[in-house]
Amino acid sequence: METIKRLLLNVLSDDLEASKAFYTTLFDFEVDYDSDWFVHLISTSHQLELGIMSVNSDILPTGIQPQPRGFYTTLVVSDVDAVFEMAKSTGLTVLSEPEDTFYGQRRLVLESPEGSIIDVSALIPNFSPEHLQ
Repeated sequence: METIKRLLLNVLSDDLEASKAFYTTLFDFEVDYDSDWFVHLISTSHQLELGIMSVNSDILPTGIQPQPRGFYTTLVVSDVDAVFEMAKSTGLTVLSEPEDTFYGQRRLVLESPEGSIIDVSALIPNFSPEHLQ
C-alpha cells in the first residue's frame, strides 16, 4: 500500500479568473501559481490546496474535455453568514441561504463559477436537536 503524501483537488473551469476570484474572495485561499491553463491555490495555513484547470487545457487527455460540472464539496468555516453576505454583495449564485440543519451545522449552498456545488458550513455551538424546534 502506497502512502498518500498530499491530496490536491482540481476543478475544471471554463473561466479561470471567475473561479479564482470565487475561492480567493470568499475563503482564505491565496494564489500560489497562476497561468493561462492552471491556477494553484493554497490556504493561508498551507494545509489545504485547490487546483483550477482550464476545461480546454491540452493537459487533459483527448476526449475528456467535458463541459464543466465541478463537484460537491463542503468547506467548513467559522461564520457562514459572513460568507453569505460576501457572496450576495459580489453577485454570486446562492443556491440555498444559510439555515440551521438537523445535524448541528449552519449551512449555505453556493454555486461556483465552474458549476461546483459549494456547501459552506459551520458547527452550531452547543447544538442539541431541540435547537431547531
